[in-house]
Amino acid sequence: MSFLKIESISKTYGESDSIVHALDDISLSIKLGEFVAIMGESGAGKSTLLSVMGAMNTPTLGKYYVDDIDVYALSTEQKADFRREYLGFVFQSFHLIPYLTILENVMLPITNLKIPKSKKESMAMQTLEWVGIDSKSKRLPNQISGGEKERCAVARAIVNAPPVLLADEPTGNLDSRNSKDVMALLTRLNNNGATVIMVTHSTKCATYAQRIIQLRDGSIAKENSISSEKQDPVKAA
Repeated sequence: MSFLKIESISKTYGESDSIVHALDDISLSIKLGEFVAIMGESGAGKSTLLSVMGAMNTPTLGKYYVDDIDVYALSTEQKADFRREYLGFVFQSFHLIPYLTILENVMLPITNLKIPKSKKESMAMQTLEWVGIDSKSKRLPNQISGGEKERCAVARAIVNAPPVLLADEPTGNLDSRNSKDVMALLTRLNNNGATVIMVTHSTKCATYAQRIIQLRDGSIAKENSISSEKQDPVKAA
Protein backbone atom coordinates (compact mmCIF):
# COMPACT_ATOMS: atom_id res chain seq x y z
CA MET A 1 0.00 0.00 0.00
CA SER A 2 1.36 3.43 -0.97
CA PHE A 3 2.34 5.79 1.83
CA LEU A 4 3.38 8.63 -0.48
CA LYS A 5 1.49 9.18 -3.70
CA ILE A 6 2.20 11.75 -6.40
CA GLU A 7 -0.55 12.11 -8.99
CA SER A 8 0.18 13.87 -12.30
CA ILE A 9 2.31 16.59 -10.75
CA SER A 10 3.77 19.34 -12.91
CA LYS A 11 5.78 22.37 -11.87
CA THR A 12 6.41 25.27 -14.22
CA TYR A 13 8.27 28.53 -13.80
CA GLY A 14 7.98 31.69 -15.90
CA GLU A 15 5.33 32.76 -18.39
CA SER A 16 4.45 32.42 -22.09
CA ASP A 17 7.58 31.81 -24.20
CA SER A 18 9.87 31.61 -21.17
CA ILE A 19 8.06 28.78 -19.36
CA VAL A 20 10.34 26.14 -17.85
CA HIS A 21 8.84 22.72 -17.10
CA ALA A 22 10.76 21.65 -13.98
CA LEU A 23 8.40 18.69 -13.48
CA ASP A 24 6.19 17.34 -16.24
CA ASP A 25 3.22 15.11 -15.36
CA ILE A 26 4.96 12.89 -12.79
CA SER A 27 3.06 10.09 -11.07
CA LEU A 28 4.79 8.03 -8.40
CA SER A 29 3.94 5.83 -5.43
CA ILE A 30 6.27 4.95 -2.55
CA LYS A 31 5.52 2.38 0.12
CA LEU A 32 6.10 2.85 3.83
CA GLY A 33 9.58 1.55 4.66
CA GLU A 34 10.90 1.75 1.10
CA PHE A 35 14.33 3.15 0.18
CA VAL A 36 14.16 5.08 -3.10
CA ALA A 37 16.99 6.85 -4.95
CA ILE A 38 16.21 9.62 -7.41
CA MET A 39 18.84 10.21 -10.11
CA GLY A 40 19.28 12.32 -13.21
CA GLU A 41 21.48 14.96 -14.77
CA SER A 42 21.60 18.52 -13.45
CA GLY A 43 18.32 20.23 -14.31
CA ALA A 44 16.40 16.96 -14.58
CA GLY A 45 14.05 17.98 -11.76
CA LYS A 46 15.45 15.94 -8.86
CA SER A 47 15.63 18.68 -6.25
CA THR A 48 12.34 20.18 -7.40
CA LEU A 49 10.64 16.82 -6.93
CA LEU A 50 12.19 16.43 -3.48
CA SER A 51 11.04 19.93 -2.48
CA VAL A 52 7.49 19.04 -3.59
CA MET A 53 7.69 15.89 -1.46
CA GLY A 54 8.94 18.06 1.40
CA ALA A 55 5.82 20.27 1.28
CA MET A 56 8.01 23.25 0.42
CA ASN A 57 7.20 23.80 -3.27
CA THR A 58 3.57 23.94 -4.39
CA PRO A 59 3.10 22.12 -7.72
CA THR A 60 1.45 23.91 -10.62
CA LEU A 61 -0.78 20.90 -11.29
CA GLY A 62 -1.44 17.57 -9.62
CA LYS A 63 -1.89 16.13 -6.15
CA TYR A 64 0.47 14.87 -3.44
CA TYR A 65 -0.71 12.59 -0.64
CA VAL A 66 1.16 11.29 2.41
CA ASP A 67 -0.66 8.86 4.69
CA ASP A 68 -3.87 9.88 2.85
CA ILE A 69 -3.25 13.56 3.68
CA ASP A 70 -3.76 15.92 0.73
CA VAL A 71 -0.58 17.88 1.50
CA TYR A 72 -1.10 20.91 -0.71
CA ALA A 73 -4.68 21.34 0.47
CA LEU A 74 -3.27 22.19 3.90
CA SER A 75 -2.86 25.74 5.16
CA THR A 76 0.63 27.16 5.62
CA GLU A 77 0.47 26.46 9.35
CA GLN A 78 -0.87 22.95 8.78
CA LYS A 79 1.94 22.21 6.30
CA ALA A 80 4.49 23.28 8.92
CA ASP A 81 2.88 20.89 11.41
CA PHE A 82 2.84 18.18 8.74
CA ARG A 83 6.58 18.60 8.07
CA ARG A 84 7.38 18.38 11.78
CA GLU A 85 5.34 15.21 12.22
CA TYR A 86 6.11 13.31 9.04
CA LEU A 87 9.37 14.51 7.51
CA GLY A 88 13.07 14.70 8.29
CA PHE A 89 15.44 16.57 5.97
CA VAL A 90 19.14 16.00 5.25
CA PHE A 91 20.97 18.39 2.92
CA GLN A 92 24.30 18.34 1.11
CA SER A 93 25.34 21.63 2.74
CA PHE A 94 24.38 20.45 6.25
CA HIS A 95 22.54 23.72 7.15
CA LEU A 96 23.77 23.62 10.73
CA ILE A 97 23.42 26.80 12.81
CA PRO A 98 27.04 27.92 13.35
CA TYR A 99 26.56 29.53 16.78
CA LEU A 100 24.67 26.56 18.27
CA THR A 101 26.37 23.49 19.69
CA ILE A 102 25.92 20.11 18.02
CA LEU A 103 23.43 19.17 20.75
CA GLU A 104 21.48 22.41 20.27
CA ASN A 105 21.38 21.90 16.50
CA VAL A 106 19.89 18.43 16.94
CA MET A 107 17.29 19.79 19.38
CA LEU A 108 15.91 22.30 16.85
CA PRO A 109 13.09 20.10 15.45
CA ILE A 110 11.78 19.41 18.96
CA THR A 111 12.06 22.96 20.29
CA ASN A 112 8.28 23.45 20.35
CA LEU A 113 7.45 20.13 21.99
CA LYS A 114 5.72 20.67 25.32
CA ILE A 115 8.11 18.54 27.32
CA PRO A 116 10.87 19.50 29.81
CA LYS A 117 14.14 20.77 28.36
CA SER A 118 15.94 17.89 30.08
CA LYS A 119 13.81 15.43 28.09
CA LYS A 120 14.64 17.23 24.84
CA GLU A 121 18.33 17.12 25.68
CA SER A 122 18.04 13.41 26.46
CA MET A 123 16.31 12.73 23.12
CA ALA A 124 19.01 14.66 21.26
CA MET A 125 21.86 12.93 23.10
CA GLN A 126 20.38 9.50 22.43
CA THR A 127 20.15 10.36 18.74
CA LEU A 128 23.72 11.66 18.66
CA GLU A 129 24.82 8.42 20.31
CA TRP A 130 22.93 6.48 17.64
CA VAL A 131 24.82 8.25 14.86
CA GLY A 132 28.11 7.94 16.76
CA ILE A 133 29.03 11.55 17.64
CA ASP A 134 27.65 12.00 21.17
CA SER A 135 31.18 12.85 22.33
CA LYS A 136 31.04 15.99 20.12
CA SER A 137 27.76 17.29 21.57
CA LYS A 138 29.26 20.44 23.13
CA ARG A 139 31.26 21.49 20.09
CA LEU A 140 30.26 24.03 17.45
CA PRO A 141 29.84 22.98 13.81
CA ASN A 142 33.18 24.54 12.80
CA GLN A 143 34.90 22.32 15.35
CA ILE A 144 33.93 19.00 13.76
CA SER A 145 34.71 17.28 10.44
CA GLY A 146 32.52 17.17 7.35
CA GLY A 147 31.51 13.59 8.03
CA GLU A 148 30.57 14.50 11.59
CA LYS A 149 28.55 17.47 10.33
CA GLU A 150 26.55 15.14 8.09
CA ARG A 151 25.99 12.76 11.00
CA CYS A 152 24.75 15.73 13.01
CA ALA A 153 22.42 16.64 10.13
CA VAL A 154 21.07 13.08 10.10
CA ALA A 155 20.58 13.17 13.88
CA ARG A 156 18.67 16.45 13.62
CA ALA A 157 16.48 14.98 10.89
CA ILE A 158 15.51 11.91 12.92
CA VAL A 159 15.42 13.18 16.52
CA ASN A 160 11.61 13.27 16.47
CA ALA A 161 11.38 9.90 14.66
CA PRO A 162 9.60 11.02 11.46
CA PRO A 163 8.38 8.19 9.19
CA VAL A 164 9.94 9.78 6.08
CA LEU A 165 13.53 10.97 5.56
CA LEU A 166 14.28 13.17 2.54
CA ALA A 167 17.98 13.38 1.69
CA ASP A 168 19.31 15.74 -0.99
CA GLU A 169 22.82 14.67 -2.06
CA PRO A 170 23.72 13.62 1.51
CA THR A 171 27.22 12.48 0.48
CA GLY A 172 27.92 15.24 -2.04
CA ASN A 173 30.54 16.99 0.10
CA LEU A 174 32.09 13.87 1.63
CA ASP A 175 35.01 11.61 0.81
CA SER A 176 34.46 7.92 0.05
CA ARG A 177 34.93 6.72 3.64
CA ASN A 178 32.50 9.24 5.12
CA SER A 179 30.08 8.59 2.26
CA LYS A 180 30.01 4.90 3.21
CA ASP A 181 29.39 5.81 6.84
CA VAL A 182 26.46 8.07 5.97
CA MET A 183 24.96 5.51 3.61
CA ALA A 184 25.27 2.90 6.37
CA LEU A 185 23.31 5.23 8.67
CA LEU A 186 20.57 5.69 6.07
CA THR A 187 20.43 1.93 5.58
CA ARG A 188 20.09 1.38 9.33
CA LEU A 189 17.26 3.92 9.44
CA ASN A 190 15.53 2.14 6.59
CA ASN A 191 16.02 -1.23 8.25
CA ASN A 192 14.37 0.26 11.34
CA GLY A 193 11.28 1.15 9.30
CA ALA A 194 11.90 4.67 7.98
CA THR A 195 10.99 5.54 4.42
CA VAL A 196 14.13 7.01 2.82
CA ILE A 197 13.98 9.10 -0.37
CA MET A 198 17.39 10.22 -1.57
CA VAL A 199 18.50 12.43 -4.44
CA THR A 200 21.99 11.48 -5.57
CA HIS A 201 24.41 11.76 -8.49
CA SER A 202 26.35 8.77 -7.19
CA THR A 203 25.62 5.43 -8.83
CA LYS A 204 27.37 3.71 -5.92
CA CYS A 205 25.14 5.43 -3.34
CA ALA A 206 22.05 4.65 -5.40
CA THR A 207 22.74 0.92 -5.11
CA TYR A 208 21.88 1.14 -1.40
CA ALA A 209 18.28 1.82 -2.41
CA GLN A 210 15.64 -0.76 -3.31
CA ARG A 211 14.43 1.28 -6.28
CA ILE A 212 16.09 3.84 -8.55
CA ILE A 213 14.00 6.46 -10.33
CA GLN A 214 15.72 8.16 -13.27
CA LEU A 215 14.49 11.64 -14.18
CA ARG A 216 15.03 13.32 -17.53
CA ASP A 217 13.72 16.77 -18.45
CA GLY A 218 11.29 16.78 -15.53
CA SER A 219 9.77 13.37 -16.29
CA ILE A 220 10.38 9.83 -15.12
CA ALA A 221 12.54 8.19 -17.77
CA LYS A 222 13.08 4.82 -16.09
CA GLU A 223 12.59 2.89 -12.84
CA ASN A 224 14.78 0.02 -11.68
CA SER A 225 14.31 -2.28 -8.71
CA ILE A 226 17.66 -3.12 -7.10
CA SER A 227 16.76 -5.87 -4.65
CA SER A 228 13.98 -6.79 -2.30
CA GLU A 229 16.61 -7.51 0.36
CA LYS A 230 17.96 -4.65 2.45
CA GLN A 231 21.71 -4.33 2.86
CA ASP A 232 23.48 -5.13 6.07
CA PRO A 233 24.66 -1.66 7.24
CA VAL A 234 27.71 -3.15 8.94
CA LYS A 235 28.91 -4.74 5.71
CA ALA A 236 27.90 -1.65 3.75
CA ALA A 237 30.15 0.49 5.93
